Amino acid sequence: MRKPVNIASNLLIFLGIGFLLASLAFFLIQKPSFISPLNFSRQKIDYSSYSFKALTNREYFKSEIRLERVLEEKPNYTSYLFSFAADGRRITGMANLPKKEGKLPAAILLRGWVDEKIYQTGMGSKNMAAFLAENGFVTLAPDFLGYGGSDSAFPDMLQTRFFRPITVISLLNSVFSLPQADPDKMVIWAHSNGGQIALSVLEITQKEIPTSLWAPVSAPFPESILFFASEMEDEGRLIRTTIGDFEKKYSFADFSIETGYQKISAPLLLHQGLADESIPFQWSDQLAEDLKNLKKEVTYYRYPNENHNFTQGSAPTVRARDLRFFKKQLEIN
Repeated sequence: MRKPVNIASNLLIFLGIGFLLASLAFFLIQKPSFISPLNFSRQKIDYSSYSFKALTNREYFKSEIRLERVLEEKPNYTSYLFSFAADGRRITGMANLPKKEGKLPAAILLRGWVDEKIYQTGMGSKNMAAFLAENGFVTLAPDFLGYGGSDSAFPDMLQTRFFRPITVISLLNSVFSLPQADPDKMVIWAHSNGGQIALSVLEITQKEIPTSLWAPVSAPFPESILFFASEMEDEGRLIRTTIGDFEKKYSFADFSIETGYQKISAPLLLHQGLADESIPFQWSDQLAEDLKNLKKEVTYYRYPNENHNFTQGSAPTVRARDLRFFKKQLEIN
């Protein structure tokens, strides 16, 4: 005998399936950034607060640098996972503390681009950090938003990019909270895109912080982004659209480092490999020329046959030159 059909029960199942399908469709439409980390948010953002003028005139807060856990023990220093706050957002990074008494010079290390999928705290700056720590420097290398244990990046990639100088300036202001570090004796080391961040920080703060730049991204905005657009998943279509929309309301010059070189007061050391596969050496040539024309203190070294990461034999020479430069500028032995 056939069982009677439960119409009410079947109707509830049908409605439930329909609700789940509708919810899934809504999620996929409303959350494109979950599908691809390279997507730009299409929401409207007021970028004016990230112009160089606005970043120069705004207030930056100090934060406590917290040593969260030991990452590695070395004979002459200890590596820690550290954290601090930048505009209320948690940023993590790697800190190296030498096993020495007294106040020590501090180095902020700014890495280049690394894929979030493979990134680990310290990647891109670990070797230089170890070298400086062995030579008595406290080193601090921030992960930046979206990396390591830091808070998530903004949905909008431009906003995340513009926030990085704020991150570094907040870290510079927070060095005092480490009892081992001397906030009056600080240096910056920066590689690739970290170089653009370092130049931005030096323009905004106008501080005389000795800085070494390894193959920096020094092209003007937005070329500094569009040059790499073809490497993205969509071959740069979305970023070009976003930049086009940006241009309708804002002036590129207000967000570009080359318009503020005259504000840099820090001594600079610039290194560039002539076989760099990522950064055209002409960018560094132009940077050095522009700075020298403005009577800025810059020493420029070019390395034949050297690549973007200086792995063709020049790294020991480059590091030794950095160390001599930092010690001379800080007047330490």
